[in-house]
Amino acid sequence: MKLISYLIPFLVLMIACGTTNKHLDTIETPQKSIPGLHDIIPSDQKVIKGMLDNGITYYIRQNKKPENRAELRLVINAGSILEDNEQQGLAHFVEHMCFNGTEHFQKHELIDFLESIGMRFGADINAYTSFDETVYMLELPTDSLELVDKGFLILQDWAHAVSFDSVEIDKERGVILEERRLGRGANARLRDKQFPILLKDSKYAQRLPIGKKAVLDTFHHKSLTRFYKDWYRPDLMAVIVVGDFDVNTIENLIKAHFSHIQPVEKARERITFPVPDHPETLFAIASDVEATQTRASIYYKLPLTEEKTVKDYRDHLVESLYNSMFNKRLAELQKQQNPPFIFASSGKGRLVRSKEFYILSCMVKDNGLPRGLESILREARRVKLHGFTESEIGREKKSAMRRMERAYKERDKAKSRRYASEYIRNFLTNEPMPGIEYEFEIYKAYLNGITLSEVNSLAAKWIKDTNRVITVSSPEKEGMKIITEDELTSILNKSNQVVVEPYVDDMLDEPLLDKIPAASEIVKESYDEKLDLTEWQLANGIKIYLKPTDFKNDQILLTSTSPGGLSLVPDSLLVAGQTATTVIQQSGLGKFSDIQLKKLLADKVVSASPFIGQLTEGVYGSSSQNDVETMFQLIYLYFTSLRKDSTAFNSYRDRMKAMIKNRSLSPESAYSDTINVTLTQHHPRYKPWSSETLNQMDLNKSFDIYMDRFSDASDFTFFIVGNIELEKIKPLVKTYLGGLPTTNRVENWKDVSYDYPTGIVEKKVFRGKEPKCYSTIVFTGEFEWNRRNRVVADAMLDVLQIKLREKLREDLGGTYSVQVYGSYPHFPDEEYSINIRFGSDPQRVN
Repeated sequence: MKLISYLIPFLVLMIACGTTNKHLDTIETPQKSIPGLHDIIPSDQKVIKGMLDNGITYYIRQNKKPENRAELRLVINAGSILEDNEQQGLAHFVEHMCFNGTEHFQKHELIDFLESIGMRFGADINAYTSFDETVYMLELPTDSLELVDKGFLILQDWAHAVSFDSVEIDKERGVILEERRLGRGANARLRDKQFPILLKDSKYAQRLPIGKKAVLDTFHHKSLTRFYKDWYRPDLMAVIVVGDFDVNTIENLIKAHFSHIQPVEKARERITFPVPDHPETLFAIASDVEATQTRASIYYKLPLTEEKTVKDYRDHLVESLYNSMFNKRLAELQKQQNPPFIFASSGKGRLVRSKEFYILSCMVKDNGLPRGLESILREARRVKLHGFTESEIGREKKSAMRRMERAYKERDKAKSRRYASEYIRNFLTNEPMPGIEYEFEIYKAYLNGITLSEVNSLAAKWIKDTNRVITVSSPEKEGMKIITEDELTSILNKSNQVVVEPYVDDMLDEPLLDKIPAASEIVKESYDEKLDLTEWQLANGIKIYLKPTDFKNDQILLTSTSPGGLSLVPDSLLVAGQTATTVIQQSGLGKFSDIQLKKLLADKVVSASPFIGQLTEGVYGSSSQNDVETMFQLIYLYFTSLRKDSTAFNSYRDRMKAMIKNRSLSPESAYSDTINVTLTQHHPRYKPWSSETLNQMDLNKSFDIYMDRFSDASDFTFFIVGNIELEKIKPLVKTYLGGLPTTNRVENWKDVSYDYPTGIVEKKVFRGKEPKCYSTIVFTGEFEWNRRNRVVADAMLDVLQIKLREKLREDLGGTYSVQVYGSYPHFPDEEYSINIRFGSDPQRVN
């Protein structure tokens, strides 16, 4: 289940006509240089959309990224919302059974085959079930037609030839019950209380895809197969194929594998279930002894909006501007001294297929709910009464256009998976799919013409006293006051009378740098032909390695490293060191506060951020080609022009304290902390974070540590990759990296790490209300660090994960998944750590 993004709506529509077994793009509206507002949004001509005689819809698109790969999807327009009472959880169960035996792949042969050709279960082979749809996903190599054909055979079997072997059904009960068990906890219990109110009088409230334990324990096999027969049928199916292949070959394969599937006579009606309106405000207040945060959301239920015409697309752009500007205002409040909330957001989208929601949300510190809600409602009223400003909308339009321009430039680099997701939405909800070229034309034609009054009018349209639901979640503990419906009602009523002043846009319209630094010359240059790698050394000692790449058309990436890091920070100052880079970033740069800096950079595609790791420090950067100088300027400022902002520091520390205060209430935190302190043998530098830890934060100490780590750039090495031209980037390197401060000190990192415990150590943690168990096994030891050993170790772990999955999940039905992962650090010591983790019924853990 996903909330559709409200930032950049990529909207598309395909018009279906009455032909069968033909392409359905024959009545496309031809693309115009300037799309008219009342034009129906056309389909991307690069997509072949068709329908077989039996009603199966198909989509085909050739795409070269990644090469020699294809994304296959089988989409079923049916999910848990269509379950009968005795089938609750069986839509999801059917999905599982598709991997447990079909006509052409007995039992687990399907997974075995896919893994034998290099595909990974979970990453390349997966599926999901939601309220309204079930989607199966395969990624396949396309350099063998035989393998591609076999991939289509798998989709064909999923569509109509699942075995539903009785033995496999009963084994899979255990797997699904474990999946359900692992999903239980504070959040699930809070959801159980809130969903029936949020989705009042709707079937959605009673049809969570995971289902009911009583049904999963006892359902008859016929109930499972009946769901499959009722809803896995051609008129509710789509086959989507995107990748590096010959289109005609793929279309022929679709017809060969799916044309023979017979349509269902007297098919059950595929109903769209409503979420009814209600005049009153509903309240869903819930608390839990294991909840770690206090959250509140105000849901305003709205009718579905159209997604057909260019005007509809433009309307979504208006909404995008509104929410983006509102969220930036909320982010500013978050940085105040004693902020009213930890974070807050404004957004609009679908939670279920039949309803849209406008949502105002906030997370607050303990007993801070009244102030947090009052704050976001006050900002909503400010927008409602005074609107946004011309400077705000001007920045937001520039930012939106830059994002679209970059997407347009990278159009030939888009991954097949992204297109497949777009075509899924087209099939399920008629979201248009015009292609990035057409969307770019809409942006150019209509974005700048959107007026401030249009955007401002949305507040009154969305924020009303009807169709409103307030959800509240909070910890249940001593000293925690649970807010009441009367108190919430009072907050809502007061918000309609509060006096608010217009927003003041805190801008600083000045250049990033007042003075360009003096450049350093390149004193040494070399070239590695095999790696296509250029090395420059500047007179100030800095080394730069540059490699032009064409993976992206408009991206330049930079990273740098210098030895030292936190290893050179004493234990007594460790917390100040660990928080130093965030403290610096929260404070802004040069003349600019963090808020002012973000506004200055709103129309640029650029970022830069420093880091101080355990053994090294450095800076990451990225930019478009047009903004690369800005990236270098930001990096220069992170070395030379820092700010001490006590307000930003206090706000960050307060929010961190609120985030971490109730961490110990979570059973999962207690479990992971036990593993951590056991493996590190209670080393003081690796202890879990707590409120006491945060008391050691110190603005001045963080500032001093940062200054020390970045005061000498002479031992920094920079790596720059992307669509770069060496002669164009050379003067920027010489100026901004050549201008960095250097003292030529000699230093290296220190070994302040922990030693793993020896022998066999066993720990047991008993926490939590739910009857569930996690088991973790960790192996550690010495490791000869080289490429061959790392490859061999990774291969061993892949095989181990397959074998454990087969034993614990498929044979025993005792767990939902097994995670196996390893790490092989080179520094400070060459060693290995291998982790095996799985969940289970506590009664079966041994």
